[in-house]
Amino acid sequence: MIWVSETGVVLRDLVPAGVRREWVRCGHCPDRDLYSLFRDRVREHPLRTAVIDDEGALDYTTLDVAVRAMAARLAAAGCGSADIVGVREPDGRDAVVAELAILALGAVVLPLPRGADGLLERAGVRFVIEGGRVSGSSKPGHIADVHPDAPARILVSSGSESEPKMVAYSHNAFAGGRANYVRAVHGETAVPRDLVLVSSTSGFGSFGVAVTLCRLGGTLISTRRFDAGAALRLIAEHRPTHVFGVPAMWRRMVEHPADVDAPGLVAIVSSGDTLPASTRAACRRRFGVEMIDIYGSSDGVNCHTTMPENGVGVPDPAVCEIRLVDGEICARGPMTPLCYVGAPELDAAYRLDGGWVRTGDNGRFDDQGRLHVTGRRKRVVIRGGYTISPAEVELALGEHPAISEVACVPVPDSVLGERLCACVSVRNGHSPGLPELKTFLAARGLAGAKMPEFLIALPELPLGRTGKVCHRTLTEIAGRIGDVRRSQSSPLSPP
Repeated sequence: MIWVSETGVVLRDLVPAGVRREWVRCGHCPDRDLYSLFRDRVREHPLRTAVIDDEGALDYTTLDVAVRAMAARLAAAGCGSADIVGVREPDGRDAVVAELAILALGAVVLPLPRGADGLLERAGVRFVIEGGRVSGSSKPGHIADVHPDAPARILVSSGSESEPKMVAYSHNAFAGGRANYVRAVHGETAVPRDLVLVSSTSGFGSFGVAVTLCRLGGTLISTRRFDAGAALRLIAEHRPTHVFGVPAMWRRMVEHPADVDAPGLVAIVSSGDTLPASTRAACRRRFGVEMIDIYGSSDGVNCHTTMPENGVGVPDPAVCEIRLVDGEICARGPMTPLCYVGAPELDAAYRLDGGWVRTGDNGRFDDQGRLHVTGRRKRVVIRGGYTISPAEVELALGEHPAISEVACVPVPDSVLGERLCACVSVRNGHSPGLPELKTFLAARGLAGAKMPEFLIALPELPLGRTGKVCHRTLTEIAGRIGDVRRSQSSPLSPP
């Protein structure tokens, strides 16, 4: 399938059409557009609570009335089914209404993270919804029937390594593959109540409208800004069955002094970054339910497990198959996206023949068929020709009893190229120095060449829009401190 926007942006499905149709025949995809699925949910349970946000609650009927009104305003402005529409609304009902209204016209949703206005031109956006208002071109577009394999939503990567990538997903990919993994996470829960603490603009948080509401008919609970204490109050007040967050959020919640009252909670879900064993154990103790660890990305890969000490799970063909190509994890399945948006160079770099997607992660399978992620290909520090995995050091340092959060980043060096800097936040009453941390790491078998050479202690590590620790910000901080250190003394000797 080839889809062309009103502004000439071309989106090609890089998965062969016959493969897509086979997933429909197998029952992995419903072969329906998302808004028609939402209308089914409205008819089935019109008075069920659909959305709970900082302003209160909306039932399905009231939500659909607001959606139809917004869709009418979009259509009057000239928006059609060949448009990509930017959404600049905070998490909550306004973002939900905007997304469903765009889908009702058969147009494509582009959630805009803060500070990502450059995506508008790259995606050829004609209309933007902000503050409940529509702005943009008055040139009328056309409205046509929506094909289930046509684009529905664009996911924006976190941009931790470079400029954010935009990835186009179809209606079937959301209502099929992504819905299949979320349904598996829900287990036997008939009517999920999902508290999504991560931003709906992130890949991890993108399922709320398309899956919780359109596919499963559950209740979506969201808040504009994450705060550990407020999140715990939301759990107590609104009784979610499942709570979705990233490791940094879970660490802060389990260390918050407030009591935890979690009636109705079935499971808690973590994704977006490596989950330290100490955080997982603390969460299990504090919340008294299983923690589900998800390995996934906006590029179209997913596995999940409740036992991450044994890998990241067994791939589910209803979500995506996974194979290794020269040790790299590659995925293809019902959740596979169409292509990258406005970036043929990314399609050339990350898409293989037959629609397979390269993840940039190395991995292996054990004899039980479980996938193990062994490292990120790109996120490395090269010190004098020696390759260091920051994730390996982070996992080891995360077990230190005085450390609450940790991230390791490179510091440029004129002699060795790069040196490793450990950025940490510490628990009250503790202030471990670099020698103590090196001794701790050595006792756990970390090689001397992998030891951090700089240490930065912060009250809290900075978070990006997805709720994950922002390595880009920390790299900038570490670079400035490294400049000061180098101006005051000679370069550090090898560890």
